[in-house]
Amino acid sequence: MATKKKLLQAAAGNAGGAGLNVEEVFSTYLYTGNGSTQTITNGIDLAGEGGLVWTKTRSNDEDHKLFDSGQTAVTYALSSNNADASSNRVSSLTSFNSNGFSLGSQGEVNELNYTFASWTFRKAPKFFDVVTYTGNGVAGRTVSHSLNSVPGCIIVKATNNARSWAVYHRGTDSTAPEDYGLYLNETTDRSDDAQLWNDTAPTSTEFTVGTDGDTNVSGRTYVAYLFAHNDGDGEFGPDGDADIIKCGSYTGNGSTTGPEIDLGFEPQWLLIKRTSGSEEWLLFDVMRGIPTGGYDPDLRPAQSNAENTDRNWLDLTSTGFQPKQTSNHINGNGENYIYIAIRRGTKVPESGTEVFDIDVSIASQPYSVTTSLNYVDATINRVLTSGQAFLHNRLTGSNWMFTDSTNAESNSPNDVKYDFNGKVMPYFYISGDSHVNYMWKRAPSYMDVVAYTGNGTAGRTVSHNLGVAPEMMWVKDRDDAEDWSVYHAGITNPEQNYLYLNSTSALNPNSNTIRYWNHTAPTDSVFTLGDEGRVNQSGENYIAYLFASLAGISKVGSASHSGTTNVDCGFTSGARFVLLKRTDATGDWYVWDSERGIVSGNDPYLLLNTNAAQVTNTDYIDPLSSGFTITSSFTAGDYIFYAIA
Repeated sequence: MATKKKLLQAAAGNAGGAGLNVEEVFSTYLYTGNGSTQTITNGIDLAGEGGLVWTKTRSNDEDHKLFDSGQTAVTYALSSNNADASSNRVSSLTSFNSNGFSLGSQGEVNELNYTFASWTFRKAPKFFDVVTYTGNGVAGRTVSHSLNSVPGCIIVKATNNARSWAVYHRGTDSTAPEDYGLYLNETTDRSDDAQLWNDTAPTSTEFTVGTDGDTNVSGRTYVAYLFAHNDGDGEFGPDGDADIIKCGSYTGNGSTTGPEIDLGFEPQWLLIKRTSGSEEWLLFDVMRGIPTGGYDPDLRPAQSNAENTDRNWLDLTSTGFQPKQTSNHINGNGENYIYIAIRRGTKVPESGTEVFDIDVSIASQPYSVTTSLNYVDATINRVLTSGQAFLHNRLTGSNWMFTDSTNAESNSPNDVKYDFNGKVMPYFYISGDSHVNYMWKRAPSYMDVVAYTGNGTAGRTVSHNLGVAPEMMWVKDRDDAEDWSVYHAGITNPEQNYLYLNSTSALNPNSNTIRYWNHTAPTDSVFTLGDEGRVNQSGENYIAYLFASLAGISKVGSASHSGTTNVDCGFTSGARFVLLKRTDATGDWYVWDSERGIVSGNDPYLLLNTNAAQVTNTDYIDPLSSGFTITSSFTAGDYIFYAIA
């Protein structure tokens, strides 16, 4: 969306939050305590808009701490795991800022070397609101709010008295959820209590309370957190029409392949609670990790315990999530559950540095890479001397594969770590050797990662969140030794043909190519597969990397090269990353980058399809402000490319 349109919508549309992106109203931010002071910069305007910051130490037992803009001062905190009144934590959270918040030295939020998670919710119509009120003890008392939609969940806490956290959720009952209540600081199942919400459904302008001490005793002060439920009426994202938050319910089936919950989007944050029996609240987020097929760290709002990391609770899909446990915590047979789900990012990047970074460094132990990206979703890690290129991603966690090999996925849980803001720990290191790391952040119109399971049926469609039709796809069977199948819009009849990332082979115009892409071009929401085992064998697990051209940031294209060829990518300051592959004959997958050098002279290159050391004594490409130049030294022929500004 053009900036002018977004500003006009926001001005005329504060009534609907039009044009706001998820990144502007919600953040999960992980940090390590320093025992002093530190500022968390997460891009959320709390100073101007208000909201809630919820923190919890991951590594140690400590109370959850919730700070909101409705209380007497920002330093006042509540704890979701107990009923205590609000207390002034002077050296804990010290200020709400225009782009995050600041912390003091208090150990509960900043203990030296403790690891912490924080979740920030900004007040915004159709997303989240914070309301304070004083009880009057009269049944039917109404409290106004500014959510501009019917709340999907309301959490109320007395701030000047020790009372439980009362929860209304639209999913507690299929017909009259206003008749029931839950408690955030307790594991109990739903209770039928007319005194909590006066058996009155909330509206788009107010909610109603009865005479229960948890919601409406005369003279008692309360804070309410209101979460919206978007149901096709969300006004977020680049076109101002996206849903970003859902408050729903499901019934478990007691299987390791639980019910698939369709949100219409891939979530980044989930809060889940059983309502048909006593069970813990479970809190998940993609920053700490919800790896496909791996263990999902959970924190529990009703407990002060450190993070649990011992179960594969659920997997994410491009359109929602699926429980993977048989336990009553999340998927008991016939048991009922509620959830709050928040969508992953919706912002279309405005510069290449927002979504791609390169690091060339000498490895040491422990080996971690600091990046300008606020978080990393996918990484290619390569030793510059002889060694294979490791490709891994946040969605599958500690699993990785080689780009030059047919090998199935491998796992090294102690070496691949994505649960950081501003850095990543890649898989491979050789102490003292130089490495290059290419780091991508998923973003609409730019790049996406999808994990899926094959069904062996031609015409199978797989949903994605790229928002535009992918122009290049790398697809690999994670379970078996198979080639990396490549779709590229720059080849002849791309929906019929294919390449292999791990091979020098030329374009494969195979008469059976319907088995790869089913002779069907991908769309802005799905890509289509045939029944070829490399992309769609029944029961096999796959990973797909999707790339698109985004004006001024990335370009997927083709070029016929002879002599000197200028490749115009629409950039203004040249390419930082170039991938080049010949298609009319055999040829390697060449990679150049600006960190090692794209200059008017020799340019070091690596190959993704081999473990050979980098070559440093050739001048095959030169800088060009609009993209890159292929020099006359490079073999003439037809090429495809992928470049990033």
